[in-house]
Amino acid sequence: MRKAVIPAAGLGTRFLPATKAMPKEMLPLIDRPAIQYVVEEAVRAGLTDILMITGRSKRALEDHFDREPFLEDTLEAKGDYAKLAAVRQSSTLADIHYLRQGDPAGLGHAVLRARKHIGNEPFAVLLGDDLIDEQDGILDEMTRLQELTGGSVIALMEVEPSQISAYGCADALPAPGGHLQVRRLVEKPGAAAAPSNLAVIGRYVLHPRIFDVLAQTPPGQGGEIQLTDALQTLATADGPGSGVFGVVFRGRRFDTGDKLSYLKAVLTLALEHQDLGAGMRDWLDGIMAPSLP
Repeated sequence: MRKAVIPAAGLGTRFLPATKAMPKEMLPLIDRPAIQYVVEEAVRAGLTDILMITGRSKRALEDHFDREPFLEDTLEAKGDYAKLAAVRQSSTLADIHYLRQGDPAGLGHAVLRARKHIGNEPFAVLLGDDLIDEQDGILDEMTRLQELTGGSVIALMEVEPSQISAYGCADALPAPGGHLQVRRLVEKPGAAAAPSNLAVIGRYVLHPRIFDVLAQTPPGQGGEIQLTDALQTLATADGPGSGVFGVVFRGRRFDTGDKLSYLKAVLTLALEHQDLGAGMRDWLDGIMAPSLP
């Protein structure tokens, strides 16, 4: 597997007005935009052919992963080779393509737009809002499970029952190898109706049969074509490409589309940063210390 799809067409309304003129995917995490962490995760898993599904006002994504000769020449003339290497890195990570979603008709619609680019081969989908800690990668395990089963694989995470309404939810049974076989998927159920506390998070490894199913999937919750609904169809289907399996993720994940989770990501990365960590810890110790009488 070598291809990945990164849907990045959302409006980022939770961060307005900061995202009025800047894509939410370009919000910085220390010295890199959030979307670069997602691309780097894909590349570490061997996915070097990446299609970003974008929308209007997303040109900054293309500019970031493109060459900037004037800036590079300026840094080289100044002898600032560390910054020069960092700037050039983003333009050499992978072979990145861009396709506009057009109508904002849901995640399933965004994935379906990738059909011509993907062709008839398994592929990964990485949501641009989900930041997976690089020490806790999950795509390699998901890829192996897809090769073993021939179906599609989703990443799952245990959440508090009160939080499940923000996610797709999986009803799953144990499968060989410590994985799960999904019986049913429910999009954003209430806590009382949820079949489990297993939330679907933004990593998928999909069999190309998903495109045929998405093309026949009617709009679901919110009037949008839901990827969850198409996966539900595959979970109960027969034949090649059928079956949906789950890998439970137990590492660190941040939702960079949520304000609090975004701030947690910034703070976590700052504390672990080689140059910033010590100063950040000292500052936090100072502001968290009890005030003296």
